Amino acid sequence: MPGTRLDPIDRKILAELQADGRMTNVELAKRVGISAPPCLRRVRTLEEAGFIRGYHADVDARELGFEVQVFAMVGLVSQAEADLSIFEERCRNWSLVRECHMLNGEVDFILKCVAPDLSTFQRFLTEDLLKSENVASVKTSLVIRGAKDDPGVPFDVMEERLNRDA
Repeated sequence: MPGTRLDPIDRKILAELQADGRMTNVELAKRVGISAPPCLRRVRTLEEAGFIRGYHADVDARELGFEVQVFAMVGLVSQAEADLSIFEERCRNWSLVRECHMLNGEVDFILKCVAPDLSTFQRFLTEDLLKSENVASVKTSLVIRGAKDDPGVPFDVMEERLNRDA
């Protein structure tokens, strides 16, 4: 299991930063039970190793005027690796697409999109996504409301599994 190469203090650091990435190093060190200098070294090591990819503000899309959230299920004509990569690159360049995941099953990709209004999303759908080379089908679902949006991973499940396997 990949998490096993981290010791309990590293996992605590990750869990605390995942919950609040703005806390000071002194506060983080206090929460995980070590002094500030080794805590900072551990955080830097976790960043360099790729366990921490960045720090972001969790902005409220609706408060900023992005009233429409849509999941688009995309089927491609070709699933050749080159074609998949081209589609993924296109998704990275579309600003309304906030997440892009390749799936196994009936659809090839699911896209999470946000837009200020339905007409903006519809314009993106008809002028960009549907006209995109290699796109065979698109099915969309408009989000009515969200019930949960937790980032990251459930550290409690990881700890439970590690304790069970020990």
